[in-house]
Amino acid sequence: MGVYNRAPLAFERGEGARLFTAEGDAYLDCMAGIAVNALGHSHPRLVQAVKDQAEKLWHVSNIFQIPGQEALAKRLCAETFADMVFFTNSGTEAVECAIKTARKYHWARGNPERIDIIGFEGSFHGRTVAAVNASGNKSYLEGFGPPLPGFVQLPYGDHEALKAAIGPTTAAIIIEPVQGEGGARALPVACMKGLRKLCDEHGILLIYDEIQCGLGRTGRLFAHDWADGEGDPDIMCVAKALGGGFPVGACLATAEAGAGMSVGSHGSTYGGNPLAMAVGLAAVDELAKPELLAHVREVAGYFNQQLAGLKDRYPDVVLDIRGKGLLIGVKLGTPNREFMQLARDQHLLVAGGGDNCVRLLPPLTLTLDEAREAIERFERACEAARAKAKEAA
Repeated sequence: MGVYNRAPLAFERGEGARLFTAEGDAYLDCMAGIAVNALGHSHPRLVQAVKDQAEKLWHVSNIFQIPGQEALAKRLCAETFADMVFFTNSGTEAVECAIKTARKYHWARGNPERIDIIGFEGSFHGRTVAAVNASGNKSYLEGFGPPLPGFVQLPYGDHEALKAAIGPTTAAIIIEPVQGEGGARALPVACMKGLRKLCDEHGILLIYDEIQCGLGRTGRLFAHDWADGEGDPDIMCVAKALGGGFPVGACLATAEAGAGMSVGSHGSTYGGNPLAMAVGLAAVDELAKPELLAHVREVAGYFNQQLAGLKDRYPDVVLDIRGKGLLIGVKLGTPNREFMQLARDQHLLVAGGGDNCVRLLPPLTLTLDEAREAIERFERACEAARAKAKEAA
């Protein structure tokens, strides 16, 4: 189907932060499959995990016990607020599970009218019908029928609108601690703590979508960890980096929030298959290493310092620097799609984003030398954007 506006570029192999075409041209990858290849391309531990498990067992069924599922669930729970996990094949499926879990929680407590999920402008929660309704992006909803009941969208950062919107039919609030597609806007720590208090006051659940910003991307294992336990959610969606490129997602919940999800209330054919679990375990082991998280913070600090310099030198091109950790958004004064091509001309890959941003989402293993190279290429793209604007004028 013609649903992708693809760049005229194809890659044959990858190694670390590099992608290579069949002709041997190398590109510095600061997209990482849109924050998926968090450990870079062809990470030896992930490759070995696939090889070892592929020779034993790929798929059975969730009718049976799957030891790898239990092991990865225990590891995720040990690293987080959660007591239970449901495994999926993607982030949007994790969001579906989160929505169902929140509504079932209230139904089980005798409040079936509590179905409303409050989301925010600029959010992105996936492409299933429920997920696009949770996001409320009109361009993603167009042509797919009327909006579903039970979803409320509010302006981002409007605290008074949020307080006014909570009522007797509210089930949960869903939010990304750092927006990805919406323009790399980071939720302040004070707001995370405030959301937790607000949900407790009204008996509703807090859902964090950490599909893009979780698993080391911000320099802590999860973005809400920056609130030091005072902004923990009841339910959290993860994916992307969880498999390091292998399709796997998860919905994490506290025992209370997940109490309504009884036998038969949800399921998945492929979710939690042995192959995905083997890769997920290897990925989490690597991503949770304190030295990797410290490295993310160091490289992110370098990027922010250098990008601030580019903002000073190219105020006509670079308007603002946003995000947290290695989820960096650069708001542009030139069309972002045009800039992405100019970056590709410099053999640098960056992602698009809302509010005319481009996103830098490199592997978390990116070295400081590679970060310097990325900045040099980004600056050359800025020069090209400025020259193009002068020509047009």
